[in-house]
Amino acid sequence: MANLKAIRDRIQSVKNTRKITEAMRLVAAAKVRRAQQQVLATRPFADRLAQVLYRLSTRLKYEDVCLPLLQQRVVKNVAIVVVSGDRGLCGAYNTNVIRRAEQRAQELQEQGLSYEYILIGRKAVQYFSRRNQPIAAKFTNLSQVPTLKEAETLEDEITSAFLADRFDRVELIYTRFLSLISSRPVIQTVLPIERQGLEPKDDEVFRLLSKEAKFTLEREKQEIIVREPPAEMIFEQDPLDILNALLPLYLENQILRSLQEASASELASRMTAMSNASDNAKGLIKVLTLQYNKARQAAITQEILEVVGGASALK
Repeated sequence: MANLKAIRDRIQSVKNTRKITEAMRLVAAAKVRRAQQQVLATRPFADRLAQVLYRLSTRLKYEDVCLPLLQQRVVKNVAIVVVSGDRGLCGAYNTNVIRRAEQRAQELQEQGLSYEYILIGRKAVQYFSRRNQPIAAKFTNLSQVPTLKEAETLEDEITSAFLADRFDRVELIYTRFLSLISSRPVIQTVLPIERQGLEPKDDEVFRLLSKEAKFTLEREKQEIIVREPPAEMIFEQDPLDILNALLPLYLENQILRSLQEASASELASRMTAMSNASDNAKGLIKVLTLQYNKARQAAITQEILEVVGGASALK
């Protein structure tokens, strides 16, 4: 009977765990939807900003443009901005981005360059702090769905360090959102800003849908149409001053989009991990239930045999 009680307790424990993992899966799915809505809400501003910058860069392409954020230097010290999560239970999300950051640091060392980390997320801070790595700044407790204020704070820190000649190049390592079951750490150079990076490109937005009680993902391409500025266009201000004022906004927008991609990747990884945990718990419950039924049947059979044996002894 003690064996039966232990199996019953374990079945109940697994059921409780499955309820928790299923709830976490649904919460992550809801937050992925919020991330999608945020991307859609910020898209008009991002598209218009890209158009304005492209027109300005086209207008100035034959002129000598010398702006601090566009200045190309001899690279000696590189800032590696690592975007991770504050929490676990999201599969290999944090492990993958941390491993990619370590690989990049090793590559820079082999090139004879020094580096420092700017860490975003508690998991990256804990990992690199324990290994006595050079850390320039730490940011934790960011919103699960990134905000413009957070991107502005990061942009101020990065830009200030770059303009103070502390870093000659700033590289951002974050996880690009590919699908609900796939994401990939990528490296993006954010400073100095490359002029060719201002050219319009086809963008994508992810849409999380529910079909037959299951979550599916669709990616929709968004084409940014940018027209050449009219030859007779007259700027009320110096185009160089306008470009200098808009470049920080462009950098801030790039950081925000990277945070959104990383957040969507983390939430999708958590949703997938919790879904797998729920499925595993369901399978374990079936196995334990079968064991319980077998043990219960064996106990009943044993009791019947003992009753029959006792009756036979009385005869």
